[in-house]
Amino acid sequence: MGCGTSIATETQGKRPEMDEAAKNPSPALTMKAAILIQGWYRRYMARLEMRRRYTWNIFQSIEYAGEQDQLQLSSFFSFMLDNFTPLNGSGPDLISQLLDPVVDPWLERETCYDLIPVPESYSGPRLSFPLSVSHTNALLTAFKEQQTLHARYVLQLLYETKKLLKQMPNIIQLSTCYAKEITICGDLHGRLDDLLLIFYKNGLPSEDTAYVFNGDFVDRGKKSVEVVMLLFAYVLLYPDHMHLNRGNHEDHIMNLRYGFTKEVMHKYKTHGRKILQLFQDVFSLLPIATVIDNKVLIVHGGISDQTNLDFLSSIERHKVKSALRLPRRGLEQLDVSRSCRQTSKIRLTDSPRPGSCRSHKNQRTPTQSKKRCRRSNRQDSASSSSSSSSSSSSLCSPRTPSCLSPHPCSSPSMPYSTDALQVPFLDSLSSISPPSPPQHEREWKQVVDILWSDPKPQEGCSPNIFRGGGCYFGPDITQRLLLQHGLQLIIRSHECKQEGYEFCHGGRVITIFSASNYYEEGSNRGAYIKLGRELVPRFYQYQVSRSTRKLTLTQRVRAAEGCALKALLEKLFSHRSELMTGFQQYDPDSTGCVSVSEWAQVLETALRLDLPWRTLRPHLARLAPDGSVEYRSCFEDMSHGLPLPQVTPNLAETLFRYRTDLEIIFNIIDKDHSGLISIEEFRHTWRLFSAHLGVDLDNAAIDDLARSIDFNKDGSIDFTEFLEAFRVVHKLDNKDQQQG
Repeated sequence: MGCGTSIATETQGKRPEMDEAAKNPSPALTMKAAILIQGWYRRYMARLEMRRRYTWNIFQSIEYAGEQDQLQLSSFFSFMLDNFTPLNGSGPDLISQLLDPVVDPWLERETCYDLIPVPESYSGPRLSFPLSVSHTNALLTAFKEQQTLHARYVLQLLYETKKLLKQMPNIIQLSTCYAKEITICGDLHGRLDDLLLIFYKNGLPSEDTAYVFNGDFVDRGKKSVEVVMLLFAYVLLYPDHMHLNRGNHEDHIMNLRYGFTKEVMHKYKTHGRKILQLFQDVFSLLPIATVIDNKVLIVHGGISDQTNLDFLSSIERHKVKSALRLPRRGLEQLDVSRSCRQTSKIRLTDSPRPGSCRSHKNQRTPTQSKKRCRRSNRQDSASSSSSSSSSSSSLCSPRTPSCLSPHPCSSPSMPYSTDALQVPFLDSLSSISPPSPPQHEREWKQVVDILWSDPKPQEGCSPNIFRGGGCYFGPDITQRLLLQHGLQLIIRSHECKQEGYEFCHGGRVITIFSASNYYEEGSNRGAYIKLGRELVPRFYQYQVSRSTRKLTLTQRVRAAEGCALKALLEKLFSHRSELMTGFQQYDPDSTGCVSVSEWAQVLETALRLDLPWRTLRPHLARLAPDGSVEYRSCFEDMSHGLPLPQVTPNLAETLFRYRTDLEIIFNIIDKDHSGLISIEEFRHTWRLFSAHLGVDLDNAAIDDLARSIDFNKDGSIDFTEFLEAFRVVHKLDNKDQQQG
């Protein structure tokens, strides 16, 4: 006890000295602590930035892969419709109503909307034309309150917009002499909250507040109808101060995949098809460019080495109903040898999906733009023997086997850049001599380049193989166009940027993107530009947020990262057969393990997403004790939605991978949008599409599948339930739901 007392007394004696040292630390100790804290913070922020960047790369790579799939599906539809005998006598007829729709005689009547009664119970805005400020204010209020505009007023507003757009030139000329400032907005993609926030911060369109909205008003978001109705209403109210450029999503074929078609049919079940037909006409009449003070060019996508503004001013833009719709060419122009089509079918289990026109080298860089530039460089070197016009390719065919083509990007949409036209038909290629390009095809190609192209830091112009359409244009192409037309700046959109805007080409090209939270809540800011008479751009950023303000930076990054990794795991799951075949080639002894480099090589070869696979490996697969990758662990946490015992694994995987494409075809067949199609229509659709995929599957398996999903045996299939069976289910999500 005495020892204890003496120890306590000794400690009490030292405590004042310790307190004094803490109050007056030595400068050396303070500096050391500061350096340690600074080092820790820098490492922490570097890791966070790395996670943010690869999350962004995952989102963008998967988005562009989806655009490639849509382009390929559209190319297949167009080629079948133009040049080949219908399968079973009715193949292309299933899609002809979409690609070459017959105008409904009812729509030809100038006042057809008068035949649609508006019930007294309707509490939404009632429009009369010409519009007034009170009408647009009523629309704003109604949309804020989640009200839907009646079909009669939608049709009437579209008719009035169509009449106005017919009078407008292809390229709008604006001057800051009449408007002190002009506000330029980028992609909105159906985000009504972003549009309302822009109007709140910057003011409603008026004679004092001029706007240019640079395309992509619809798709992806849930309020595309409301967004485009507001924009059209303000165009009618202030035609000299409110201007709209066409984007690549103002396209009825793109709308099938990305949601606008479904949204219209959901909100307007009775008159939805008529509304969609009218939207198709209005979209094709939108101007394709705007020029401010003869110095600033505003286009949605970009330019190419073939872009000529004088030529674009003279084209008949309304004929380009879809940039994805290849110009019609008769069979008399295509001397296709029947023997060229007699190639063996590609089995899903024997070989991977036919190759992309892009190189598969696994090069990675910190930013997405650098990655695309490296692709462009590889593309340039691969196509050095082609003429300069080949760089202005319109659409690449991502499923065309590159080994069969002497050029990196050959498709029906790019017929004049090579000595022989390479035509993908199902899983074969046919070579034919190219005729001289007709006028309408040159017009179409220039519109595609305007709507789909992206800038790159390297010189030159090359096919945009990452998206599958348009081109990559370098600073020399930008400089040439600016000098040719006496311009000083290009403003474009088309690409999501984390801060809402980005400079490139020495500040001569600006990308502006106005849809915040585009990929996921907190993923990016939106922005708009204001130009005054001095033509110096000023940027305004914002972010529509309901929950992210309460989250820390780390929590926001973690949430976005989780969503990106889920999407990537689904991509892996949909290519399971290809991946397993690739892994087993490196694992002849069936150990279930491959090296990290082999694992990364197989993923890049099969998926072609050009992602930092080694960095992502901890999130995708486990390591064995010896440091190798247990490749089967990539698929452990996922399964199909509804188990159907009659479906073979190969068929199930094929159905899952092309689920979106099948949904598009089903919606085309389902004319009344009842959600039901006949068993015969289902069989025919699958045979048509399996031929497109180059997958050799037994017809008996398709028949068994059709019978098994006709649950009530009435001869009809609810394809919504059918497609639900072929979506990925994350097992961890199921556990969370069960626990909740």
